[in-house]
Amino acid sequence: MKVRQDAWSEENDLLLAETVLRHVREGSTQLKAFEEVGNALNRTGAACGFRWNAVIRQQYEKAFGLARKQRKQYFRNVQKKERPSGIHVVSENNLTDQDTIEIPSSNTLTMRQIIDFLQNINASEVDYKSLRREFETVKQEKAAIETKYGELEKRTLTMQQDYENLVNIMDRARKMVVFGDEAAKKPVLHIESNQDLEKAAE
Repeated sequence: MKVRQDAWSEENDLLLAETVLRHVREGSTQLKAFEEVGNALNRTGAACGFRWNAVIRQQYEKAFGLARKQRKQYFRNVQKKERPSGIHVVSENNLTDQDTIEIPSSNTLTMRQIIDFLQNINASEVDYKSLRREFETVKQEKAAIETKYGELEKRTLTMQQDYENLVNIMDRARKMVVFGDEAAKKPVLHIESNQDLEKAAE
């Protein structure tokens, strides 16, 4: 049995699942996981994302939920190490200390968390756009295949009709030949005139 060159094996699916779960646990994005697997398997990140969302994720739903919980714990640990006494949010313009807002650490997000959150939003948008493009491509290919199938179906019907017509013509020709031979083989009866019969009697 022939195997498609772009078919996903069980090893490929396992690599994709483990990589996505690892990135989620470590606070990275799914997009980075798709790119990593794509480089390893010589596929596009969009193809890996489509495979994950369409097939694999539902098989690892519990593991994915656990990885997200571990991700939250990871961020909490990082927050304690990086911002033990709170963080200062400063505008991009060089402001004075009076313009600095101090946010208590118990109710704040680290800059790392904010960046990752925004990256996740961006990754989701990129994934959606990539999947949308792939969907449109598949949709167009499907329409093209249906059109070609319709054309082939019409051609097949025409060929079938032509074949039936040819068979009918050959059948008629065969009958004409048979009937012609039979007519040629029939004896010819010549009826002589009365005068000829009288001469023959003398």
